Amino acid sequence: MGTGPCDQEATVPEPSSTAANGAPRSLAEALRARDDAALAALLHARPDLLSPVPGDVTQLATRAGTRASVVRALDRLDRFALQTAEALAVAPDPCPYGVLESLLAGSGGDSPDDGTRAALPRALATLRDQALVWGGDERLRLVRTARELLAPSASRPSPTGLGPTVAEATAGMSPTRIQEIVAAAGLPATHDPVSAVAALTGLFTDPARMSALLDQAPPEARQVLDRLVWGPPYGEVTANPAPPVRWLRDRGLLLPATTRTVVLPREVALHLRGGLAHRTPEPVAPEVAVQREHRPPLVDANAAGQALAALATVEELVKSWEHAGPPVLRAGGLSVRDLKRTAAALDADEPTAAFWIELAYAAGLLAADGEVDERYGPTPAFDEWRELPPAEQWSALVRAWLPATRTAGAVGEQDPKGRTLAALGPGLDRSAAPEVRRRVLELLAALPEGASPDPQSLLDRLSWERPVRGTSELRARLAGLTLTEAELLGVTGRGALSAPGRALLEHRDPAQPLAPLLPEPVDRVLLQADLTAVAPGPLDRPLADVLAVLADVESKGGATVYRFTPGSVRRALDGGHTASDLHAFLAEHSATPVPQPLSYLIDDVARRHGRLRVGAASSYVRCDDDALLGEILADKRSASLGLRRIAPTVLAAQADPGALLDGLRALGYAPAAESHTGDVLVARADARRTPARAKPVPVPEGPPLPDETLLAAAVRAIRAGDLAATAVRKEPAAAATAGGGAASGELPRTSAAETLATVQAAALTGSVVWIGYVNAEGAASQRVIAPVRVEGGFVTGYDHTADEVRTFALHRITGVAELADDQV
Repeated sequence: MGTGPCDQEATVPEPSSTAANGAPRSLAEALRARDDAALAALLHARPDLLSPVPGDVTQLATRAGTRASVVRALDRLDRFALQTAEALAVAPDPCPYGVLESLLAGSGGDSPDDGTRAALPRALATLRDQALVWGGDERLRLVRTARELLAPSASRPSPTGLGPTVAEATAGMSPTRIQEIVAAAGLPATHDPVSAVAALTGLFTDPARMSALLDQAPPEARQVLDRLVWGPPYGEVTANPAPPVRWLRDRGLLLPATTRTVVLPREVALHLRGGLAHRTPEPVAPEVAVQREHRPPLVDANAAGQALAALATVEELVKSWEHAGPPVLRAGGLSVRDLKRTAAALDADEPTAAFWIELAYAAGLLAADGEVDERYGPTPAFDEWRELPPAEQWSALVRAWLPATRTAGAVGEQDPKGRTLAALGPGLDRSAAPEVRRRVLELLAALPEGASPDPQSLLDRLSWERPVRGTSELRARLAGLTLTEAELLGVTGRGALSAPGRALLEHRDPAQPLAPLLPEPVDRVLLQADLTAVAPGPLDRPLADVLAVLADVESKGGATVYRFTPGSVRRALDGGHTASDLHAFLAEHSATPVPQPLSYLIDDVARRHGRLRVGAASSYVRCDDDALLGEILADKRSASLGLRRIAPTVLAAQADPGALLDGLRALGYAPAAESHTGDVLVARADARRTPARAKPVPVPEGPPLPDETLLAAAVRAIRAGDLAATAVRKEPAAAATAGGGAASGELPRTSAAETLATVQAAALTGSVVWIGYVNAEGAASQRVIAPVRVEGGFVTGYDHTADEVRTFALHRITGVAELADDQV
């Protein structure tokens, strides 16, 4: 593997080459000087460095400088830390602290104090902690890869709006042209282009001489500079530019980038800006403004109502899919037609319906059945969930919502291949969603209790925390979805974080603060003479199940209104209930006397129910009352059913039994289906359940965060590997006498006898030795071991590199050396 720039930057110099003042001369040296806590903090902030665990500090430094790792680290910086890195990218390398401070806060004493100077040490510490910057305050160095990513170029403008330096812009320019620019700027001629460029750079960085030169510029030329000073620094020119542009170009204040483009040199732009790298430094995070304040009990009560509505919606959704769930598309997911149908059933818009569907899926309540004709349906976990108390049901939903990466707000968008994303389909995972949700709730929790935020200020705060373009736009969309979804679920009430939501954020059981806020289930309804029933609160499970069959929901809210109709009563009779059962049920659960119209309705439907019998011939109608059959035949509306009398009490039909039942009911009759034995068929469909399915696993954003145990083990392994890689060894006496010592960093070869003698002596004295070892796969490594026992062709000892006791075959040890006295 070749040695790239990152490898060179991370190369560890020999101990003797360390700077005399003790300053680190490489990123690896800077990391080696950190204590274990600082190394663990780096690995926690950049977990990608742990895959796999670096063998030593040099490997850690090399990996920290790779492009993918640096890009990921830059993406996670806040705005001011990123502005600091951008300023270092356009500063001299290395950069003194004072120069960096002047780039961010200005060099003049009258520059406005916006907190930049006070915030700079924190931003610089963040960059150092994440190994993006190393070196002392007088020699600050931005990691080379970060400099390449953030420095301005023609193809990639810098966020600072600055262009290339004079030296970069004049690279490739003819010496004659450079001398012409030097002469036009009033500088003496030089003998070579290098000194000419240096003289021009010195002019542009001298405030007094630069001001004098600009005082000579025509007013139109200053206007040209003003348009370019804050970026972009490039401008198009014609083959014969206007006099102001020609004046600037002749003096090097504009330098040619291409045949049609000129660029404003960085030194000129910094002078015009007053030394600032950014027009508006943002050292302080914007505050989240309070839009409205509410009494906390009112917030909690509102959130509890939303929680009850969420439970009812999820249950209604899943139950509506338990008999004939929607089919799964060939590419996976729910069709647009089925999503619209579900939205209509839930009395919601399509985005909201998609959210409830995805929430039920995330909680493991819905899944595909896996059959050949695959359909969605409830899982066995839905039955377990229904038996839980309401507060625990809600807790299960929000615990599934907070860490979920599937984002319902992406439904209807298009994937990179132009395909529309479907609910429950692939492509909905957004790895940043859990972090954004938690961060939004944390910002809400930081507000005064009962306060709702101004949404725009909340988005501004999130944008400051992650300002990288693309990342910030996605986070803004996710934050808006979070506010909407949290309100639907009852995590917030009236926009403010509720007590159950706060418990969820603090990793406490949210069911405990929610339970006292929920009303107790009632086992009574208020029956009214207009054939309606009012449920004054959440109903007991048995009452709710029966009433859902016996009546239709007319309106929802704090009190649910049910309406009894001939069709709903017939539905209950089709389900196996008798008229006496329905009378007894209503009398038992009504807080008022059963209204006479409702009793008449039940008796009337029951009297007509089942007088007609429909079975399969193709199909037929049977009735003991031949006059009723004659009435049906005489009705012109029955012509489409293809009826004909085959017996005084039997009509044959061309329609199938299902269509015949629907047709007769449309004519106002109440037929009942019968089996081949003549028994009435109960029309209650069996609830369908899918096989047990695991909940969808969130897709993490990058490597998972390591725990304390893994961090401690990784730091120990890095320290041990570094000991093996950097320890100073003694050369064997024979090699020293022969003058054939090993080159720096290489293990001297020793014979088998010398190897055996050295490790035996180390085992007797308890000393530590350095060995080269080739394993059974042929991989060579170097290790620092403390031999304990040498026998049978094997040496057993404590391996400092692996931090454990291991056994090594003597014949695989390529060489051995004692550590220097100061290394023991």
